[in-house]
Amino acid sequence: MRKFEVVRDDAIMYGQKDVIMPKRATINSAGYDICSPTDIVIPAGEIVTVWTNIKACCNDNEFILLCVRSSMGRKDICLANDIGVIDGDYYSNPDNDGNIGVALKNRGSKDFVIHKNDKIAQILFMPYLKVDNEETVTGVRGGGYGSTTK
Repeated sequence: MRKFEVVRDDAIMYGQKDVIMPKRATINSAGYDICSPTDIVIPAGEIVTVWTNIKACCNDNEFILLCVRSSMGRKDICLANDIGVIDGDYYSNPDNDGNIGVALKNRGSKDFVIHKNDKIAQILFMPYLKVDNEETVTGVRGGGYGSTTK
């Protein structure tokens, strides 16, 4: 079942539990807008991860595509890793309960200010395919960011 939830109390960042749940802006919007739970400054040339205090559950054979909003790109703000892929098993992981972090890079020459409840990114639920001759996969996620390589 696809859904959004607030992460468990011990995974909350910035002390902000009163978050705006992601939602689509129009009937034909593909993405669910994600808002910042706090005020944050991204210094010029720097990267800052904004923890949303939201987690997202996918259906089997789906992943979440995290994209910066087009309005952020016009302001020289991009995703630090260019594309955000969130695996379905990131949801409720033991490290951070699936708290979605949006790593933003300021490519501009001036500090960029994000205010609480500003829309900073969008999430799309996407299907994925597997090859027919795939070897059996037995790995289980044991944590949050970067845990599939540990």
